[in-house]
This record gives sequence, C-alpha cells and structure tokens, in this order.
Amino acid sequence: MLFVLLSAVCSVLVSVLLKVVRRFDVDVAQAVTWNYLAASALCALIWQPLPASLAQPGVPWLALLGLAVVLPLLFLMLAVSVRRAGIVRTEIAQRLSLLLSLLAAFFLFGEPAGTSKLCGLALGLLAMLGILSRPSHERTGKSGSALPVLIAVWVGFAAVDVMLKQIAVAGTPFTASLQVSFVLAFIGMAVWQALRVWRGAVRLTWRSLVVGLLLGALNFGNIVFYVSAHRALPNQPAAVFASMNIGVVALAALVGAVGFGERLTWINRGAIMLAICAIALIARTSLP
Repeated sequence: MLFVLLSAVCSVLVSVLLKVVRRFDVDVAQAVTWNYLAASALCALIWQPLPASLAQPGVPWLALLGLAVVLPLLFLMLAVSVRRAGIVRTEIAQRLSLLLSLLAAFFLFGEPAGTSKLCGLALGLLAMLGILSRPSHERTGKSGSALPVLIAVWVGFAAVDVMLKQIAVAGTPFTASLQVSFVLAFIGMAVWQALRVWRGAVRLTWRSLVVGLLLGALNFGNIVFYVSAHRALPNQPAAVFASMNIGVVALAALVGAVGFGERLTWINRGAIMLAICAIALIARTSLP
C-alpha cells in the first residue's frame, strides 16, 4: 500500500501548495499553466505514450478537448476553494465527486444499481450536505463565499470522471489520452497568459514557474502512484480505490486541523465519518 500512501500524500500536498502560494506572491494562473508543462513532460518521460493511437478512428476528441478545458479551470477552482473553505472540506468535496460519477454510471453507461451502491450514494449525499455546511467562524467577505466553489469542485471532478469514462469506453489508451489533454491544457493556458502579459495585467515570474513545476510534479505523482498501486494489486481494485480516497480524507483532516488550524463544526466532523462510510460502501461493489 506504499503507492496508495504516496498518491494520497501528493493529492493533499497539491491542496497545501495551492493554499500557501499567495503568501509568496505567486500568480496562481501562471503556476497552473506551468503545472501542465511539467505534467505533460513527466507523462511523456515515464509512460512514453504512443501518439499513433490517437490517429485511429473513434477517438473521442470532444471528451479530450473537454478535459483540456475543464482540468485547468478545476485547478483554478481548487486554489479558490482551499483558500475559502479550507483543505479538509475541499478534499472531501473532491472525493465525494464519485457520487455524481456513480449517478452518471447508472444513467449514462447502464451500470446496475446495487443495494450497497445506493446506500453509499445516500450516505455520501448526506456527507456532502454536511461538508457544505458553513462553520460559524466562516464569513463572506472580499474573498467571497465558500459554498459556490465547493460545489464547483464537486461537480468539476465528477465531470472529469465522466469524460475519462467516455474515453475508456472508446478504447483510447489512458496514457495517450492523458498526454494530449495535458498538452492541450498547457497550450490553452499559455495563450491566456500571453494575452495577460500583452495587456499588461501581469508579468511572468520565476517564482510562479518554480511553483508551477512543483505543482505539476505533485499532480502527476498523484496519478502515477495511484496507477502503480492498481498495477501492484491487480486483483484488489476496490481496496486500492477505498484506501486511496479514505486515506486522502484522513490525511486532509489531519493536515487541515493541525497544520492550518481549520475549525470544523460537529456537522462537518460527522460528514467526514459519513464520507468514509460512503466510500467504503461504494468501493465494496463498484469495482470488479
């Protein structure tokens, strides 16, 4: 389970980095741009995907282009969410996106709805309501409310899951799909940064570059270690899925509470326990 632990650590460190970057005068949009340069380079170096596989008929280019748009937007939303709602609630909203993915599996991909899945779905929806509950100390000021960005994170990660499922159903290799999505995301973000610089809105900084490259390494590390965990335990996909998601929830709660002093209401804390139970129930029957 070492790979699962490393994947969970990378996931939480992404949130930690996004939470502290503004203290060091880092432009988040620039960092997210360089993140995709690092992630695409690491993907090419480690997995060496075959571009020829994308020349075959039936490649779901709409889903690939959707990923290229949604992924960077989601990163920007994550940065806002960890600042407004905190690491704990943001990470749990991210993990509970599997509820919407599960609904999509029922209605779009014809997956059967078993008792455990439905119970997990019900518990998860209750958990999400608890996570959206605002702590009494949280105020809506210049930074804005946490509620919209938490919902955006929840829905955004589910949209990514659905697009990845569409790509998998089409038979397009995962590594090649990831590579082209990263490259397209970088190109789109780079064009936006060039426009920002041309208009005089920002200046490119070395600090944003360094943070972005580190962000990309953590982003890709989360993916590669999770894939490695599945390869190391090919007959236990449900165990990998559950331990990864529950591990992230537990680690985020520890880091948020101890490292950043994030205060949670009893409703939020109860929602964490419900989220863990929901993930365990869904993992019990969702994976072969």
